[in-house]
Formats: sequence, structure tokens, C-alpha cells
Amino acid sequence: MVNSIPRGSLGFLQPGTKFFGLFDFGSLFTTSSTATVDKPILSLHPPWTTIFKGERVTLRCDGYHPLLLELRPISTLWYLGHLLLPSHKKSIEVQTPGVYRCQTRGAPVSDPIHLSVSNDWLILQVPYAMVFEGEPLVIRCRGWYDKVVYKLHYYKDGHVMRYFQSSANYTIPQARASDSGHYQCSGTLRIPVESTPMFSAKVVVTIQELFASPVLKVVPKPESHGGGGVTLRCETSLHPQKRDTPLQFSFYKYSRPVRRFDWVAEYTVPETETEDLESYWCEAATVTRSVRKRSPWLQLAGKGSFSSTLAITTRAPPPASMSRNPISKPLSFRKPPEPRSVPSITSAPNSTFTGTLASMPSIPTAGPTACTPLTSLGQSAYPLKSHMDLLLQEMQLLKGLLRQVVLELKEPHTVLGFQETPEIPILDLGVNPVTPETTERG
Repeated sequence: MVNSIPRGSLGFLQPGTKFFGLFDFGSLFTTSSTATVDKPILSLHPPWTTIFKGERVTLRCDGYHPLLLELRPISTLWYLGHLLLPSHKKSIEVQTPGVYRCQTRGAPVSDPIHLSVSNDWLILQVPYAMVFEGEPLVIRCRGWYDKVVYKLHYYKDGHVMRYFQSSANYTIPQARASDSGHYQCSGTLRIPVESTPMFSAKVVVTIQELFASPVLKVVPKPESHGGGGVTLRCETSLHPQKRDTPLQFSFYKYSRPVRRFDWVAEYTVPETETEDLESYWCEAATVTRSVRKRSPWLQLAGKGSFSSTLAITTRAPPPASMSRNPISKPLSFRKPPEPRSVPSITSAPNSTFTGTLASMPSIPTAGPTACTPLTSLGQSAYPLKSHMDLLLQEMQLLKGLLRQVVLELKEPHTVLGFQETPEIPILDLGVNPVTPETTERG
């Protein structure tokens, strides 16, 4: 059953608002513009969401309260679940468990507060309000009606986090997202003698993200501005409840800071540094540096085309997952490497190695004599991929050649082709061996 509207309270009915959280009277009024009113802030005193049975706490609703001329104005509405409470004061005392909300004139309903009532010997109390990154997190293990807790342990996800001889709060000065989890406490009480260890119920603690990880983006340049450098912007977003938190930004080129922390979220790369491929990243932080977050890498291409302005190194470019990790340094394509000479080998490494290595000295003192220098990549008419494939193939052949040389140093008889003879090898010099005749003595 819905409560009736009190006399003289029609001034509470504003366009687009809900009365008692059930009916919308927006269709009863017409207006050209309506002001946006923030939702009221509901607070709890003392600031713990779990209490013992029989205790009372105070709820306070702070929000928009206009002056009314009605005889019986309604300034605040209180809800327990879907039930409308009879009080219209700015603060009320409660002891019933449940979900509480409040609403002020012309404003939406506040965020809820969950109040729990326990009949256990130990309760774990956590703050009712959201705890954001960088803020202190205070957890309290409380004995029945403030009895001292001895041999106190605090747990997170089943692991012991802290130990105290007697009652004490567990405080994390600067909370992180990794501090979220299921918390619990245990200890003993003297009632009147010391009891066995008792455990509280588990409580879920969630650390809210203050702002999202930044992303470094290139600011589009108007067509009228043809010259100048490239402008980068470090973009992030704050939590709606923390949108007034000031942030500072810093920009880096590889591991070198190009602009340290200040209030400007943009950085202009000088035109002289945009000729080659460069990698940049940014960092957003609070003023106290309690929360700092990095962006992924952003690689800026040179002014010309990729094939004309960039030189390919012997290493492959990093995968996409690595390029987005600020810890993994990306490849730098600045200047083409000097051409080096590598052996030109066209045969397979195992085809004629027996005959070739037999004529080589046992301990080589220099590399192969027949070497053909590589043609510069800039002068070659073939695609870059074909040159890379040829270079890799020649490196494989050179690797096989070096492997055979090492094998010769370790086991000479194996390289010379006498692997079947376990004895000392006998060289074939073109003379037929003659077996000496033996005669019997008479």
C-alpha cells in the first residue's frame, strides 16, 4: 500500500522526479529546461558496515534542500529496501539490517549503504564508503561489545597478512587494485578464561580504480597547418565520484623523459625528430604520486614511406602484444646498418663437406676464403623480403660450416670419413699393402 501525499507537500513534485521511488510525475508538468541536481550523499556514523546485534548507527543524508513555503514540507525521504520509512529528518538512527537509501527534493535516489548485524563473537568491520587507489584502507577486527581480541590474525584470500598480540586495526596506507579480495580475522577472547581461536565472517573488499590507464594518441592536425611537429595527447578518464581529482602528465621517448610531470596532457614532438621511427609513451599520476599509470607504446612513422626512410635491422619487429607493453623496449629503426661480408655458399651444408674438409688444416685460423659481399639493400632491385630470406639462408649455411669445423677439432677421425673404423685410421696412399710371409723353422 502506497502512503498518501501529505497536505501542503505538492511542492516536492518536480518535473522528471519520482515520488517515493515508485511514481513518475514528469507528465504532470511541462517546463522548457530543468537543472541537473546531483544525487545526495548518504553517510554512516561510525563508518562500519557491520555491527553487533542491539547496537545503533546514524545515517545522514547530505544533498540539495531548497527552502519551502508549504506548511508541512518534505525535505528528505528514507528507504529501507523498498519500504518508505516514516522519518523526514536529515539524519536517522537505525539498528535493523538491510539496504538504506535517501532522497532529497528534486534529486535522484542516493547510493545504497548495506548494513549488516551479527551475533558472532568476532566481526570484521570495513569502511562503508568506496576506497579508491592511493587512499588508506583501514580494517578493524572487533570483539563482542569491544572485548579485547588476543593473538589477532588478519587474512586475505586465506593467507595471513598481519599478526598482533592484541586488538589493533590493519591499515594499508596506499591501497592498490591488488588489495581487493576476501578478508577475515581470527583471535581469542577471555570470557573469563582465554578461549580457543575464533573466526569472523569473510568480508569482500573492492578497491575502486581512480582513473583508467592512459592511452597515448596522435592529435589530428588541421589541413591549414601543413608544417610543425606531431602533437601527442595522453588520454585517461577519472571515476565519476573523483572527477575533480587533479592529474599530472609526463612524456617519454623510449626510456628518456622528454617532458616531466606538469598539468598539460599534450606534448608536441619537434619536427626534426619525426624523420625516423620513434617510440613514445606517457604517464599519468596524482599530485602526490600515490597512483601512477603508464600508457602502451606509440610508434611514430617517419615522413617518407616505410621502404624509403626506414632501414630493416637483422632482428624482426616485436609482436603486437610486446609493442603495447611499456616495459618491453621496441625496436629502433634509425640508420641502415653498414653492409657486411658473409660467405657465399650455394651448396647444401652436408653434400660435399667430407671432401672439402679433408683438404682444410686441422685448426682453422681464418674464415672461408671465397666470400662475396652483400649488395646494399638500397641498391638492390629485389624486394626487401627476398634479401632477408637470402641472408637467413646464407647464415644457416655458415652455421653448418662452423659446426663441422668444431666437430673436426673434437673428433678428427669422424670428419675424415673413417667413422666405421674404431682403430687408428690408415690413409690410402695408392700403395697396396703387402703382408709379410712367415717361414717355419725347422
